[in-house]
Amino acid sequence: MRRLAGALVAACTLTALCAVPATAAESPPPPAATPPMGWNSWNKFACDINEGLIRETADAMVSSGMKDAGYQYVNIDDCWAEKNRTADGKYEPHRTRFPSGIKALADYVHGKGLKLGIYTSAGTETCARTMPGSLDHEEVDAQTFADWGVDYLKYDNCHNQGRPALERYTKMGEALKKTGRPIVYALCEWGQNKPWEWGKNAGAQLWRTTGDISDSWSSMTNLLDQQVGLEGYAGPGGWNDPDMLEVGNGGMTDTEYRSHFALWSLLNAPLLAGNDLRSMSEATKKILLNKDLLAVDQDWGGKQGHKIRDDGDTEVWAKPMSDGSDVVVLFNRGGAPATVSATAAEIGAPASSGYRVRDLWTGGETDSAGVLRAGLPSHGSAVFRVWPSNQPKAAPHTTLSLASPEYAAADKPFTTTLRVFNDGRTPVTSGKVKLTVGAGWTPDGQTEVRIPAVAPGKSWERSWTVRPSSPGGDRVEVSARIDYRTSWGARSLTATGSAPLVKPPDAGTSALSKAVFMTAENGYGPVERGTSNGESGAGDGHRMSIGGVTYDDGLGVHAPSKVRLYLGGGCTSFVSSVGVDDEKAGGSVAFEVVGDGKRLANTGVLKRGQAAERISVPLNGVQELHLLVTDGGDGVDSDHADWAGATLRC
Repeated sequence: MRRLAGALVAACTLTALCAVPATAAESPPPPAATPPMGWNSWNKFACDINEGLIRETADAMVSSGMKDAGYQYVNIDDCWAEKNRTADGKYEPHRTRFPSGIKALADYVHGKGLKLGIYTSAGTETCARTMPGSLDHEEVDAQTFADWGVDYLKYDNCHNQGRPALERYTKMGEALKKTGRPIVYALCEWGQNKPWEWGKNAGAQLWRTTGDISDSWSSMTNLLDQQVGLEGYAGPGGWNDPDMLEVGNGGMTDTEYRSHFALWSLLNAPLLAGNDLRSMSEATKKILLNKDLLAVDQDWGGKQGHKIRDDGDTEVWAKPMSDGSDVVVLFNRGGAPATVSATAAEIGAPASSGYRVRDLWTGGETDSAGVLRAGLPSHGSAVFRVWPSNQPKAAPHTTLSLASPEYAAADKPFTTTLRVFNDGRTPVTSGKVKLTVGAGWTPDGQTEVRIPAVAPGKSWERSWTVRPSSPGGDRVEVSARIDYRTSWGARSLTATGSAPLVKPPDAGTSALSKAVFMTAENGYGPVERGTSNGESGAGDGHRMSIGGVTYDDGLGVHAPSKVRLYLGGGCTSFVSSVGVDDEKAGGSVAFEVVGDGKRLANTGVLKRGQAAERISVPLNGVQELHLLVTDGGDGVDSDHADWAGATLRC
C-alpha cells in the first residue's frame, strides 16, 4: 500500500492531474501523537512555587539542551491559585506567588518556544487543599485556561465527593474540547477505576495508572509492577502514565535513576522531569538527555514496552520499534550483582544469523549470534537496541560478569566470581583480567589472570575466596577489568560490586529504631525511626498512634516496605505491636516477619482504627531478618504502618 501511494503521488507530480487539498490528503496528527515530554513542579518543589521559579525553569529547559532534545511542557502543579474564586466564579492566580498572572507566564514560556501546563482536581479542592477544584466549574475553568494560553492540564482526583470518575473526567474533557484550544488533557485518576479502559473516550491523551510516585526505589518499582498487562491500551493519542520522573532528586542512586529512566522510556511513558532544572548534575543531564532512550520513548512500533520474563530478582522487558528493530531492558532488582540474558527470539526480533547490538547508554555497538547479555550491579539495568545483521560488522558482544555477595560479615570470608561471555560470532583473544578488592580484604591467589581466547558461544570463569584482614568502613568494594583483542581492535570492559559490611547487634535488648539497617525500602518517603511515616520528607512523622493508643518508639513505614537487618545468628527474639497509624483517614496493610527466607510470623489485613496486633518471634540462629509491610488489597494510598515498640533481644 505504501508503494502504491508513493507511485500515485509521483504520477500526480509529473502530470499535474491530481490536485488534492492537503487537508484531504493528510490527516492531522492526534493530540499527543507521541508521549508528552517536559517538567512538572511537584516532585521537587510541592507548594513552594512562584512565577520566578517557572520562568527560570523555562530558561533552564532551553539552556540545558532539554528543549532541543524534545522536552516542551513547563507544568505548574498544585498551589498556584488563591483559596477562593473571584466574585464571578473564576480562578484567581495567587497574588503573592504569581502576581503577574498565568497569562503573562504563558506568554513568557511561549516566547521560549515551549508550552505551559497547569493543574487542578476533579473535586471541590485540590490535593494540597490550597485552592478550589474544578468540580461543577468545568466549563468556566477550561475556558479560563484557554484564554490564558495554557497548553496542558493535569486533572487530579482529590476531594471528589464520591461522584463517578467517568462522569467527572468526561465533563472536563468535553469542556476543554469546547474551548477550541488544543490542550493536552492528563487524567490523574490514580488508576482506581481502570482509566486506561475509558480515558481516551473521556477526551484524555494520557491517564495515570497508579498512585503518586515518591523518590525511592521501592516506590518506583511498585509503580513499574502495576504497568504489567496495560500495554494493549497505549498508542498515539492515548498513553499510560506511571507518574512523573524522580531523576536527580536525590532519593535514589544514579544507577537506580538510570533504571527508572530506561524503563519509563521503554513504557512509552510521558517523560516529565521532576527535579530542579536550574542546578542539574552532569550525571542527571546525561540521563535526561540520552537521545537514544528518548527516541525509544517517542517511537511507536505497535506496542508499548512490556515485561517478557520475570525470574524474581531479575527481569527482561522489550519493545518493538517502527524501523523493525527491538529494544530490550535487562533489569536487576536484587541487592547483589547479577548476570541477565535474553535471546533475540525471546524479545521478538526476526530470525537472523546474527544481530547488530547498540548499547543505548554508551552508544557502543557489538555483534551477537542471538544472545543479549549484561553483568549488572544491584538495581542496575542494560538497554540494547537490536537489528538483524547477516554478517558481523562489529566486535563480538562480550560480557564481563562479577558475582559478589549481597553483604559481607566483618569476620567471615566471601566468594567472588568473574565470568567472561562471548555471545558474538568472532573470537575474543589475548584477554587479561584483573580483580581488585577494597582495603582490609585479601583474595586468595593471583588477581591478574590471562585468557588466551574465548570462542564464539563460549565463556571463561574464575572464583576467588576473599578473606578479611583489617576491614573498615561500611562497605566492601569489588571491581574487575578485562582487556582483550578482537578482529575490530582492542577492547576493555569493567564491572563493579559493592556490598554492605555488616555485624550483628550488640548483646542485650535494643530498640529497632536504633538498629543499623542493611537496606530500608519504603513506598512513600523514608522509613522513620521513632515516629510515624508522616509524608515524603525525612523527619516529618508524628507520635505513633494505632487504634487510639500511642507509642513512644518504633519504625514508621508506608506500604510496600521492606527493612532488612543482619543478626548473625546471635539474637533470640523480636517483639512489636503492629497496625495502621491513625495519622491518615484510611489505609489497610499486612505485616510479615521473615528470617533467612522463612516466614516466622504474619498478620491478616489490618485497617485504620483497629487495635494493634502483637508479634513475638523467636530468632534462634537467624542470620538475616526481613520486616515486610504490604498493601491490604485496596491500593497503597494512606497505607501508613507502624512497627510500634519494636525491639530485638540478642
